[in-house]
Amino acid sequence: MKDLMVAIAKALVDHPEQVEVTEIEGEQTTVLELKVAPEDLGKVIGKQGRTARAVRTILNASGMKLKKRFVLEILE
Repeated sequence: MKDLMVAIAKALVDHPEQVEVTEIEGEQTTVLELKVAPEDLGKVIGKQGRTARAVRTILNASGMKLKKRFVLEILE
């Protein structure tokens, strides 16, 4: 799932070399922390959070197949 998040984030930003995804696994939930360059933060979030919401939807759909819950946190 981490690889999927990296691929999506790199496609959205201008500085793909600065994309970092950290995976923190829990018993039922896995938290994916996404860190991008400060100037790319708006591109990842999108207008009114639409892009971030769409990425979270993809994570939830992928997580259903794995029977696991994923949470995306976008770090500044």
